[in-house]
Amino acid sequence: MVFIIKLPMMMRLVLALCVVSSVMFTYSSAQTCSSYSFSANRNFSTCRDLPHQSAFLHWSYDQSSGKLEIAYRHGGISSTANRWVAWGINPNNNDVTAMPGTQALVALSESGDTGVPTVYTSPIRSSGDVSETQLVQGDISYNVTGLSAARVNDEVIIFATVMLPSGTESVVHVWQEGPLAGSTPQRHELSTEHTDSKETLDLVSGVTQAAASGDALRRKRNVHGVLNAVSWGTMLPIGAIIARYLKVFKSADPAWFYLHVICQTSAYIVGVGGWAYGLKLGHDSVAVQYDTHRALGITIFCLATLQVFALFLRPNKDHKYRIFWNFYHYLVGYATIIISIVNIFKGFDALENSYGDRYENWKDAYIGVIAGLGGIALLLEVYTWIIVLKRKKSEGIPNGVNNNGVNGVNDGFESKP
Repeated sequence: MVFIIKLPMMMRLVLALCVVSSVMFTYSSAQTCSSYSFSANRNFSTCRDLPHQSAFLHWSYDQSSGKLEIAYRHGGISSTANRWVAWGINPNNNDVTAMPGTQALVALSESGDTGVPTVYTSPIRSSGDVSETQLVQGDISYNVTGLSAARVNDEVIIFATVMLPSGTESVVHVWQEGPLAGSTPQRHELSTEHTDSKETLDLVSGVTQAAASGDALRRKRNVHGVLNAVSWGTMLPIGAIIARYLKVFKSADPAWFYLHVICQTSAYIVGVGGWAYGLKLGHDSVAVQYDTHRALGITIFCLATLQVFALFLRPNKDHKYRIFWNFYHYLVGYATIIISIVNIFKGFDALENSYGDRYENWKDAYIGVIAGLGGIALLLEVYTWIIVLKRKKSEGIPNGVNNNGVNGVNDGFESKP
């Protein structure tokens, strides 16, 4: 009987303990930056729990002078891991590709290091090719004083005073962490947790606005890539194949000529659209420079435009300068195709540099397209030469005579009606 009486009491006691523990756990898990106390009597007027990567930002700001005192805390950094953490401001207010162009404060926490982390400033820039965005030490565009770092348990904290232009109200700020190879920062992960670690912050009110998603920029780059791969990288080679091989067949004359003109004209129109889209991307991403890709794109546009206008200067087929025009037409045409293919692969490298290996399938698909077109061209090259040689033999034409043409027939514009 005594046991029966005490059992409910024990259950109530256990239940009470569970409730208390739950409340304490909830309170503990709900701890925010506002409950954090810094050592050395450091105090900040405002703070924010950042939405990604267990990070917190504390700051005091005098808008009239632009003086911004910050403490950036990044949790989850084990003392046994080689990691870097960074916080910075993008002066271009570019919240889509916010990392390149950011003026950053970087702290290095090396494994087994019981001292304070190494800390420095870095004007983050993108190299523009497969090499990664660099966290090279250097002066940034803001005057920084009191730069220091500390490790508290599993947190790395960066302290600094940053002088912004007076009257600044809001900034685009970025925070990140990644691995170290020795003392050299390596590329951070490309998960959403990392790519979305950016936002527009009102320094006066503390109100934030989520930075524009990288998906918007990714879609624009996809459109740019598809337009150029289809036009310069696919339609242009197909048009060249039509002009070189179909004209051998008498039954295809003059249809091959119109197919060639339609294909190349369409490629030019679509390609100019893709090229202009690329210029807009470059304008919207000032800090991201793909110099080689850009230079090749401009070269392609210029060569293709020369080809279009050269059609209006084409001499008659019996003109003595026609052979020189033909040579120019072939040289510029094939050069445009080769440079286009090279630049498309440069574009794939840029996409992989920004978004990881998710574009490997795109590259493999395009390799398949180019390999297929190359295989078709090789077969047609052999087949058309067989036809031409048989035709010459039957007509008694010496092999050295080809009437200024290709494959023993008139050039790509001789059969035009």
